[in-house]
Amino acid sequence: MSKAKIAVIIGSTRDTRLGPKPAEWIFDLAKGHPDLDVELVDLKSFDLPFFNEPASNLWMPSKDPRAVAWQNKIGTFDGYIFVVAEYNRSITGALKNALDQAYKEWMRKPAGYIGYGSVGAARAVEHLRLINVELQMVPTRSGVHIGGSEFAKIHPMMGNQPISAVEEAILPSAKAMLDELAWWARATKAARSEDARAAA
Repeated sequence: MSKAKIAVIIGSTRDTRLGPKPAEWIFDLAKGHPDLDVELVDLKSFDLPFFNEPASNLWMPSKDPRAVAWQNKIGTFDGYIFVVAEYNRSITGALKNALDQAYKEWMRKPAGYIGYGSVGAARAVEHLRLINVELQMVPTRSGVHIGGSEFAKIHPMMGNQPISAVEEAILPSAKAMLDELAWWARATKAARSEDARAAA
């Protein structure tokens, strides 16, 4: 079976966001995984409106061409790594809106997480796991949490050091997350292919 195609989704769109820094780090690490083919997907590059469809595209096709373009993009992947900022104990509004703009495209695919913030976006990631379950996704057990002193070291308004300065602390969990993501991507891809053959 071919490599699993994985999107690394940058979940914050603020001009002053930190997201690209951990996104590029996990992207580079994932590129070295023998079972993964990864691509960076930046929400800031998509002109997504607020969700305004009559219903989820699970029930009827979306009408807004921007939503359809987003669905077509994320539908090409076998799994996802969400780069998660924590805003008031949850995920960003931009990420929640992006999740709501699709449904069928997320289904029966795995999701991994790299969170950053004072508590490593732990609360936001847990909230995102619940949202992913509702979208019929498979969350990985392991996730990467850049928090506390590690977060202070890399934040532009504090230490502004590269991720390599905290890599020793986060690399084991990152490797575990990528291995789990690869396993679930392989398993769910095979199951989806079997379902497609049965339906043909």
